[in-house]
Parts: sequence; C-alpha cells; structure tokens
Amino acid sequence: MGALQTYNVTVDWTGADERGTASYTSYSRDHEVRVEGKPTLLATSDLKVRTDVSRYRAEELFVGSISQAQMLWFLRTAAKHGVVVLAYTDRAIATQRVEGAGSGPFVEVVLRPRVTYADPVGEETAARLHHEAREHNHVARSVSFPVRVEPVHAH
Repeated sequence: MGALQTYNVTVDWTGADERGTASYTSYSRDHEVRVEGKPTLLATSDLKVRTDVSRYRAEELFVGSISQAQMLWFLRTAAKHGVVVLAYTDRAIATQRVEGAGSGPFVEVVLRPRVTYADPVGEETAARLHHEAREHNHVARSVSFPVRVEPVHAH
C-alpha cells in the first residue's frame, strides 16, 4: 500500500442569520469553500430553495474535479509519450438520479475533451492517450459509477 496524502478544506456556512434553520425555506444555503492560501469559492445548494445561482454548487465542483484530474493525467501521459498538446477543453456532463428527497446518486459522468496537438495525431494514438490517462485518473477511480471519456475530434 502506498503513502497516504491528506487534503484540508474548510466549508463555512455564511448564510446563517438570527432565525437559523427555523424552517426548510427560511435559511440561505450560501457557504464558502476555502483552502489555505487560495481564493475562496463562493458556493450554494443545488436545490432551488434560497440559492444564489451565481455561486458554485457541490455537484458542479465534484464533476469539475473528475474532469480536472482527467485533463492533468492526459497532459502528463501525452508528455510521457512525446506528444505535444497545445490546448485541452473538456465539456463534462454528469447525470444524477433524482429520488424521493430531491437528491440521489450520480449514475454517470461523460468527459468530452477537445484536444489540439502541435502535430497531427491519429485517432488510435489519441484514443490510447485518453485511455491511459483514464486508467490513472485517481478521482474517477474513486467513484462507484462509470466515468466515460468521449473525445471530440476537430474537423
């Protein structure tokens, strides 16, 4: 077994007022996500009850972390194989099953990266790079639902 790494994140509910959680609709879901020495992320709930849609939602950050890890592993894999990447954009789409309480598990995430290479790269080589990166994506490997990579090819 490998060494253990820890991550420290502070989540602070900033939506509290003198009424607190007197009722389900009475309180703000606004909160901050902080990591020491980094900009604060303003966040809220995914539910449409007293939420500020300009703030990040936990679900968005969760999907973003899967996509972010995939991109970083892809860049590392490309460099390892001598493939020069000039640009990488992913438009990830997550599907969540909504159950009785208005919440439920994610059932799938589909990553749709569009990659620009310095030199032409065949589809087979590109697919191999994406596959290898997906195999190493530690965030995607930590979830119990499928994370698929469907590269978008430039025409």
